[in-house]
Amino acid sequence: MSKLNTITTERYAEMFKALSNQHRLKIFMRLTSCGSGGLACCTADKAFECVGDLGNNLGIAPSTVSHHLKELYRAGLIKTRRQGQHIECWVDPKILSTLSGFFNPAVEG
Repeated sequence: MSKLNTITTERYAEMFKALSNQHRLKIFMRLTSCGSGGLACCTADKAFECVGDLGNNLGIAPSTVSHHLKELYRAGLIKTRRQGQHIECWVDPKILSTLSGFFNPAVEG
């Protein structure tokens, strides 16, 4: 196995490990439904959610949401940016392409 394949395999393992937690998976799915990343919370003109809004309807404490977001960020599954007192989170379309590449190597970007 080449070094590139090893790195790719390790990268996929990190991403899928982060997504193996049901709360992180729900957060990730919520973010993917917001549209293409970094434009602006799940409305027609927004493609991110603010950290404070992500825990709504998940039944988990805000500190736990923060922990899960940290794990998703660490695995490279989400991006964040601070806007004043708010932290915005989104999924970069490139990461969705990378995940697609796992299931269909011809699609990987």
